[in-house]
Amino acid sequence: MHSNPRMLTMDLKVEPEELDSNQPPPIEVFAHSSTLHGISHIFTYERFWIKRFLWLVFFLASLTFLLYVCVDRIHFYLEYPHVTKLDEVSTPVMTFPAVTFCNLNAFRFSQLTRNDLFYVGELLALLNNRYEIRDIHLVEESVLESLKLKTDFQNFKPRPFNMREFYDRTGHNLNDMLLSCHFHGTECRPEHFKVVFTRYGKCYTFNAGGDGNPPLITTKGGMGNGLELMLDIQQDEYLPVWGETDETSFEAGIKVQIHSQEEPSFIDQLGFGVSPGFQTFVSCQEQRLIYLPPPWGDCKVTPMDSDFFDTYSITACRIDCETRYLVDNCNCRMVHMPGDASFCTPQMYKECADPALDFLVEQDNDFCVCETPCNMTRYSKELSFVKIPSKASAKYLAKKYNKTEQYIKDNILVLDIFFEALNYETIEQKKAYEVAGLLGDIGGQMGLFIGASILSILEIFDYLYEVIKYKLCSCSDKKHKHSSTDQGTVLSLDDVKCHVSNFH
Repeated sequence: MHSNPRMLTMDLKVEPEELDSNQPPPIEVFAHSSTLHGISHIFTYERFWIKRFLWLVFFLASLTFLLYVCVDRIHFYLEYPHVTKLDEVSTPVMTFPAVTFCNLNAFRFSQLTRNDLFYVGELLALLNNRYEIRDIHLVEESVLESLKLKTDFQNFKPRPFNMREFYDRTGHNLNDMLLSCHFHGTECRPEHFKVVFTRYGKCYTFNAGGDGNPPLITTKGGMGNGLELMLDIQQDEYLPVWGETDETSFEAGIKVQIHSQEEPSFIDQLGFGVSPGFQTFVSCQEQRLIYLPPPWGDCKVTPMDSDFFDTYSITACRIDCETRYLVDNCNCRMVHMPGDASFCTPQMYKECADPALDFLVEQDNDFCVCETPCNMTRYSKELSFVKIPSKASAKYLAKKYNKTEQYIKDNILVLDIFFEALNYETIEQKKAYEVAGLLGDIGGQMGLFIGASILSILEIFDYLYEVIKYKLCSCSDKKHKHSSTDQGTVLSLDDVKCHVSNFH
């Protein structure tokens, strides 16, 4: 039973001369053959110790500078810097943007009924809480007579009231406002506009796209190659103002927003005003913005998480957030908000919806935090104005539209929207420092300071491995000699592995 292990141990005995022959070369020999610059002058028999010491100092100084530069480059990479590339691209055809406009007056006075005033008279600051005409001394005689008839609530039985129907029925009708419309020289009609509801009430969008209607294109830049509208803002229909509310306006004119078809209108925050008595020229340039995701930038890479919108945009995010905020706080939604929650009543508008939305828009910056999309389109604008009508054209326009000259001056405006040129601007964020640049910088600094490459570093590790392995085997051999007997030596498993490794 004991003869086999004894024979095995005798066969694995290795002579001391064989172990010495497996000893790694001296460090001076390794330094002379290494591709790492400098160490051959440090580890050598041929130089005085002073020269070797100076070479050691120079080598360590170069190594210190190398480590400092490498740490700096790694730190710079971890900052994830980016640069912004600006370019201008010419194209033969461009998609014309969507154009949304709203009359600054949300409700036509002539369309208000007795039932309407019963419900919204206080909301519109026309009546007090006792259903009486407020500030009667400010009311014009013609308006007062009409109001007295509409506010006679004796023996009045109110009918059901719906805010959406009220906004739709009393909002300005495009058939009455639109006097003239041309796109790219071709006449356009009210059916080319889509009704949308915003915080200004009933509004209209030209070139909205969707529903099987592809967006319109333009093949030329400059005035006359875009959209030209002549509108009557109907100031005679404006509500009398005897107080300040969110549903009444001190201004006369329209609000306009130019946006892409994928982005819903957010005209109360992003629109610009156009005044009657002027022709307003709006020269546009399309801008396509491309942002980097984290950690280089902060754009939103996750898809739109909304029950109302498919495509993410800051506008869609804001509308979605405001809708959820109102439903959570008031248990209803305003007319311009998407969803299937019930519409707020006039009382809820006054007591909850308007104050809550005003607070959210003006003061609460934490609830609606909307990240920038990684790809977005916007339109830069340059506006210029000329007065309309001229003295020469006032009589003609008054006769053409069967109005007085003063009415033309107070109510008519012309809006001309066009591309400045058939090109678009790209603003793109690009990574300023990537892994390839980091490795190139580190490799260049290694070559400059110590004349090394990755393989040079591997040479050092390979030599250290051989030295450590030899030292461990030597220690194992000494331990083995102390425990040996005259009949033979029994090797441990580690000794067997070490001898076999040296043998190979």
